Amino acid sequence: MRTPHALLATTAALAAAVVAPQPAAAAAPAPGAYYVQSATTGLNAADSGGAVEQHRPRGDEDRQQWRLEPNGSAHLLENTDAPGSCLGRTGDQAATVPCTGADTLWEITPIGADRYTLKVPGTTRHLTVAPKPAGANYPARLVLGGAGDLAAWYLTPVSPVTAPMPPQNRRTLDQVTFLTAHNAYANGADGGFAPPFVNLAPNQTRGITRQLADGVRGFMLDIHQTPDGAILCHNSCTLVSRPVALWVDLQRMVDFLQAHPDQFVTVFLEDYVDPGVLRAELARVSGLADVLYRPDLTGVRQNGWPTMAELIAANDRLLIFTDHSRSADQAAGLTRDSFGVMYQREWTVENHWSMGSGLGSSDWSCYSRWYDAGTNIPLTRTEPGFRPLFVMNHFRDVPLTGTAGTDNGKLADRARRFCQPAARKKPTFLAVDHYDRGDPASAVAALNTYTYP
Repeated sequence: MRTPHALLATTAALAAAVVAPQPAAAAAPAPGAYYVQSATTGLNAADSGGAVEQHRPRGDEDRQQWRLEPNGSAHLLENTDAPGSCLGRTGDQAATVPCTGADTLWEITPIGADRYTLKVPGTTRHLTVAPKPAGANYPARLVLGGAGDLAAWYLTPVSPVTAPMPPQNRRTLDQVTFLTAHNAYANGADGGFAPPFVNLAPNQTRGITRQLADGVRGFMLDIHQTPDGAILCHNSCTLVSRPVALWVDLQRMVDFLQAHPDQFVTVFLEDYVDPGVLRAELARVSGLADVLYRPDLTGVRQNGWPTMAELIAANDRLLIFTDHSRSADQAAGLTRDSFGVMYQREWTVENHWSMGSGLGSSDWSCYSRWYDAGTNIPLTRTEPGFRPLFVMNHFRDVPLTGTAGTDNGKLADRARRFCQPAARKKPTFLAVDHYDRGDPASAVAALNTYTYP
């Protein structure tokens, strides 16, 4: 028999259990328009003639937007381009069907902070990414399957709520957007960059020093190996007139940073040289070690990006990325990050580089450059405590000045409607051809007025 004290204690414990606040059950997102975006691939569910497939994010084009509405204890997802047509299923295939049908309801359950599963009520069948068809660039049809990574989805708002940019001293690196020059070395002012017939269509028309003065803060450079070291050129250095070495342009940037102690510069190397050659090239740059930023040594992956004020105070103001493979360097016995060059795929995400040819219509779809390159890195990639920097490419195959000027005038619109939702983050770098045409700097300024969730 329990003692009175034990009985009182038990009664008190039961009472506490009744009145103690319980954790709130996680809920589905609020009603509104969303992209149903695979957490595995970063691609969007799109209505394709009644089938529901994964397509490259295309903003308000391609029937990719779905209006979420509660329906009893479940939800409907109505296609905004086809009122009355909802995301549903036909057998084990995802399909668009009349919203009044029985096969349109979904139980939406949070898994983590921002991912969800979409399950057929009363079953274990989930909306799932199908295996990638042989030879396809991305998985196509969505199907009904079991739970797991392929059944994880983002519901990305079509019109996300943004916040004002924090004060200058509290802005983190990933909250700031920088104007970036694609093939910055291919400018015709600093030297030759390709065989003579290609020199007729430079990507830029102003030299590196002028680019810095004009506000360019990101520089995409191609380096190739020659007996003279790492040379800036495109595809082949064989017929380059007036070749420029990498160290020469890096010295220009370091000199600029020393003269402007509140500025930050990033270099992206399309890298075709041996790591030892690159290390020797960097050693020629006077003052490089004083400003080189090493995020791998400062806990960024665990704690997130520092503020710009912290970087300036530490004089960590030049960040160099390579597109080279870490595994290839490990096989060679010398990794580039051992001397301060970061492997880009470990620290950034990047959309596919081409919007099409130099003339005619453009493709504004925004999808990962690296998802189908053996690394399977979607634009949406994040890690606990760490958000990769987002490199947004916005240029064509051929850098015609007139086309680039027109495209650059549309840069802010593409970033807002296409690429920010596709990556679920604001671009850190806006990379363009002919940065002096179409006023891309205004797009950078517009993006620097707010933060993105």
